[in-house]
Amino acid sequence: MENAASEQNSASPQQSGAPVSSSGDRRPDLADHFLMCSRLGRYLTVADGSRFVITDDFREFPVQPEAAAMASLYSKDLLVAQAALLPLGGSVHKMSSNKREKYERLFHLIEEQALSDVVRHSAQEIIKAGFRNAEIRALEAELGDKLSPARMRYRAFLEVVKQLMDRNITAGPFLDEFRDFTKSVAGKLDFGIYSFCLDRLFGSPRITMKVKKLLVLEILQFPPIIRRELLTNILSLRGQIRELTEFVKYMVATELGKNAAIEIELLEAFKLQRLSMEDIEISLKARAG
Repeated sequence: MENAASEQNSASPQQSGAPVSSSGDRRPDLADHFLMCSRLGRYLTVADGSRFVITDDFREFPVQPEAAAMASLYSKDLLVAQAALLPLGGSVHKMSSNKREKYERLFHLIEEQALSDVVRHSAQEIIKAGFRNAEIRALEAELGDKLSPARMRYRAFLEVVKQLMDRNITAGPFLDEFRDFTKSVAGKLDFGIYSFCLDRLFGSPRITMKVKKLLVLEILQFPPIIRRELLTNILSLRGQIRELTEFVKYMVATELGKNAAIEIELLEAFKLQRLSMEDIEISLKARAG
């Protein structure tokens, strides 16, 4: 699973940016996609919807500045948002005075409007430090210190998943480990990695239906935005077993209420490309009206 996660997350999000069409009409790029994620109240995904953005995408690969700015402003994963901010500040000292002035205005905007308190504070520190590389490197080191323990815990959890697949532990101890893993990594590990891990659990034929249903019951207790994203991942997973999707829909209807069920149904339809963002917005406005 860890190797698969590494492969799936190795491509730069920049690859999802679309070029300008020959007719002169600009096609949506990665920055547009991140803005769309925000409008739908979602975590940041890559444009083709195949996976979520992770911190390393901004730390290891070049990403279009507009997309990084969108991620800093709108990501609900504070680590991803902070990781997207830092490369923006690191290139300012190479710019002309006119372009630097524009970037400084961008950082003031991020400082004022970013969803994450951590990002607002980081933007403020970079502005105060005059975009000096030493201060930016200090923030990068701080980010790395937050990531390392969580990723070590993630690798340890993968070993437990392997034991479950090999039938060396039962559902009870595995759920205890899952709860501890979730508690340990909450807010400290990229949501993209956490989501990928759960996708592999729900998509694996080596994980019993009993365990999958118990995991669904755990997810039902998560905060609404995280819960909605993870449950719709299960429902939209290609080749998903009908018994599991019916169980998820039944539990959503009986445990979460009508509004949450509608939100999950709409996001599922969006992920399966049965509805566009405009369709969802029209539906929500009609309900509000």
